[in-house]
Amino acid sequence: GNGGELVSTAVLEPGDILLTSVATVNSFGIRLGTFSPVSHAVLYLGDGQVAEAVGSGVRARPLEAVTAEEQMVVAFRLPGVTPSHAEAMRAWALSQIGTRYNTGGVLLQAPFVLNRRVCELPLLPDAVRNFCVSGMASVQLGSSRDDQFFCSQFVLEAYRQAGLPITAADPRWVSPADLLHMREGDVPSIPATRPLRYVGHLKYNPPPVITADGTDTR
Repeated sequence: GNGGELVSTAVLEPGDILLTSVATVNSFGIRLGTFSPVSHAVLYLGDGQVAEAVGSGVRARPLEAVTAEEQMVVAFRLPGVTPSHAEAMRAWALSQIGTRYNTGGVLLQAPFVLNRRVCELPLLPDAVRNFCVSGMASVQLGSSRDDQFFCSQFVLEAYRQAGLPITAADPRWVSPADLLHMREGDVPSIPATRPLRYVGHLKYNPPPVITADGTDTR
């Protein structure tokens, strides 16, 4: 309804970012806490393989496993990614396999996302808004680990390691919802170095519409 389109995995390029959601309690909690339809971020490595940070740690797995399990998968691309950038991201991501999940960072993210709403009032100038968000993040997220990763932190760090940072903000500040709002035509709370381009939906299952008598009309 917003001009989105379903695309095949053949259109993906190494370095693309996949934002997903799945019908689980954890996913619903993240989406509710961040006011977003997405709850997870994945890095596409090329050759049908992705890397991601999950509760068991950083792992690589087939792209088809992501599209099979997730309820929604939408792809975005940062302009300017070269083959050398993509290879650097791939090498770094694979070197992190087994790195522990940043559980503390995720737990600190929830109150930060809620509290920073104060900084996002529409009447505030951009400079004031950015100063407010960065100051709040320094106080609330300063104790988070940067040698462990949650999903969006892992994706952003891969780009930073490749010399192509998506944002000047600390990756620990950024949720999957923030990545979603870094797309072209949107106004992110945490500014991007350049807007992400929408590639397409690899999978989309519309949410059920339940009538008064309990019937699912999807």
